[in-house]
Amino acid sequence: MLPLEPEIPSYAAFAAALVDATRATPPIVTGPPGKGAVKRYNVYRNNVTVSLVNALAAVYPAVQRITGDEFFRAMARFHIRATPPSSRLLFEYGRDFPAFIETYEYARGLPWLADVARIERAWLDAYHAADAEPLSAASLAATPPERLADAVFTAHPATRIVRSRFSAVTIFAANRNEAPVGQIDAGTPEDGLITRPDAEVIVRHLPEGGAVFLESLISGQSLGEAAALALRCSPSFDLAAGIAGMIQAGAFTTLSLGAA
Repeated sequence: MLPLEPEIPSYAAFAAALVDATRATPPIVTGPPGKGAVKRYNVYRNNVTVSLVNALAAVYPAVQRITGDEFFRAMARFHIRATPPSSRLLFEYGRDFPAFIETYEYARGLPWLADVARIERAWLDAYHAADAEPLSAASLAATPPERLADAVFTAHPATRIVRSRFSAVTIFAANRNEAPVGQIDAGTPEDGLITRPDAEVIVRHLPEGGAVFLESLISGQSLGEAAALALRCSPSFDLAAGIAGMIQAGAFTTLSLGAA
């Protein structure tokens, strides 16, 4: 007779209860005679939750500084209960934490907090992205001027763009270190470009029209198409400054030209 397969629902219950303290200890949990299996499971459950909370704090230090430790850890526990980890890599956990913040009742007074979290997540993803040599100014200059509008660019693996209706880039920058934070007008829309051309992740403000321009290039549109779209959305968009900025930031790695 073949051995019986493990009861998957029992193991699923074991995992689900680890991140939800309101659940009873699963029946599958047993211990040696005279030992408290429930107590031991609860200790293990608490250790798992603390580890996940600490993982979120490591990914979102600016969010934690803004809200304070007690608020952050309470919010993180609600998130953990709603969204258990699906990867063995702790740095992958919390990818949907910004979306959770948007729906978290007690964070409604900080409507820009979710976008700050999105920048922090983009910062971490850029940090772990593959290395690649950024496109140089010389390579761009070697493109025949009459063909420049046809140029299609390949984004650097670390390139990310975060758009916000609030001053999320300024708030992020002000809270990523221990320096005192001054008064910030949170109501000014800001877009951010996150790159890692070398070893250091850099977050830059994008000028008006810059996000549309770069998002178009990242999606595979030609330089001419991206410029036209950016100018339609923002007539004040400075194309020359936009091109210079993307090269300086190391946002792309190569360019190619279609058929003449």
